[in-house]
Amino acid sequence: MTELITGLHMSLLELFTVTAAAALVSARWLPPSPRRAVALTAATGAVLSGAALAVAGPRWQMLPVLAAAALALPFALAPELRRRAGHRARRAPWWLALPGSALCLALIATGPAAAWALPVPAFPEPSGRHPVGTTVVQWTDPARPETATDDPKDRRTVVAQLWYPASLRASAGDERAQYLGRDPAEARTVADALADYAGLPSFTLDALPEARSHATPDAPVAERGGRFPVVLFSPGLGGVRTQNTAWAEELASHGYVVAALDHPYDSAAVVLADGRTIRTKVAATGDPDTDEQRAAEWTATRAADLRSALAHLTRLDRGDIPGPLAGRLDTARAAATGHSLGGAAALLAARQDTRFTAAIDIDGYPHDPDPGPYPQPVLALTQTIGPDTDPDYVPRLTKTLNNSASTSYRLTVPGTAHLTFTDAPLYMAPLPALTGSLDRSEGPRTTAAATLAFLDATLRSHPTPLETALSAHGDLTVHRPRRP
Repeated sequence: MTELITGLHMSLLELFTVTAAAALVSARWLPPSPRRAVALTAATGAVLSGAALAVAGPRWQMLPVLAAAALALPFALAPELRRRAGHRARRAPWWLALPGSALCLALIATGPAAAWALPVPAFPEPSGRHPVGTTVVQWTDPARPETATDDPKDRRTVVAQLWYPASLRASAGDERAQYLGRDPAEARTVADALADYAGLPSFTLDALPEARSHATPDAPVAERGGRFPVVLFSPGLGGVRTQNTAWAEELASHGYVVAALDHPYDSAAVVLADGRTIRTKVAATGDPDTDEQRAAEWTATRAADLRSALAHLTRLDRGDIPGPLAGRLDTARAAATGHSLGGAAALLAARQDTRFTAAIDIDGYPHDPDPGPYPQPVLALTQTIGPDTDPDYVPRLTKTLNNSASTSYRLTVPGTAHLTFTDAPLYMAPLPALTGSLDRSEGPRTTAAATLAFLDATLRSHPTPLETALSAHGDLTVHRPRRP
């Protein structure tokens, strides 16, 4: 696809098509002298650009524009054709042309509006000194049966995507990593599954497979920087490993290795290395008690996935598993992180496994059926708390943070909604209830900046006062450990 114009989220060809179609419709209302030239020029432009889009494969946002041009074309050309045939030129009466023109212009306006509301995501440029590389791996835990199937020989397998400091920066579009998958086919499968999971028509997310991030696939690891701290990430319920790509790339550019997981039978779609696709089996029942029990079970499975992934990364660092990151992973400095249900899983994994040095819960309701003390510091990022917020959310989260034996933090970011902390603002309609009221890229940037401040302080002992750094991004509540 041709490069999109920043802000408009349209290519030059699409912009030309919209302009030609609008001129074609508007020509009817021009004075006689310029009317003929404008109509012929606009008709030629609309036909040529429409044909070019048809060959390239038009986005669905352009279909109303092409339909409007097709409707207007006969009426714009009919007078000229009659004149060429030696007949008197006739135009549709104004009372018929006026509603027709209004309808066509409304269809034309729908195209740019839809392209702006549901664009191809443009990822923020990572601000750190490192270029970013990415690779996808698959791990099977021989000690864990897969409880989602009836096959007693089936073992738990997860797919992980790693973002890491690299020595080669992507420049050309073809060198940058595909969003949502290893290749266009996987990206299309995952995009369709996400739309289906959200109850949306598949075409609403068809821009996602067109997107490229800033990472270079399988780039050489940075030669400098020593051994990098590790950040494990679990996505939201039904979410996929790439849902926080902007955040992961920002962390990697600052010297962290981020390992984000697909959770089979939970994530909307997981494409395995052998080509099999595993769709989600999770579903709510509508009964609060049953759904809470299910959420606790899903959280426990995800927490076990995070712990298993940390073990695999440790083996990768030792060289037991081949890979370019051998000897470069400091798994003694590891954070469990996650969004939504993944945040609950990160909290549980940290409580169960002291190998995690810190935990970050990104707007996740805790689902620990047996809450206990945490040895690690915890950061909880929350959306703006309002009348529609679950009244149990903040008290439950507060109880969890008070269980930490280290100073922990709750940061409520103004102008945010639940999906603000993901990539969703980059490609979804900017509805405050859905993606918050911040600028499209401000949500992912704020999420990365706050988590970087926390990770630098807890994994790297950064000298900058953490409370000051976090307070710059929202309303901070500090939970200090209780003295015995």
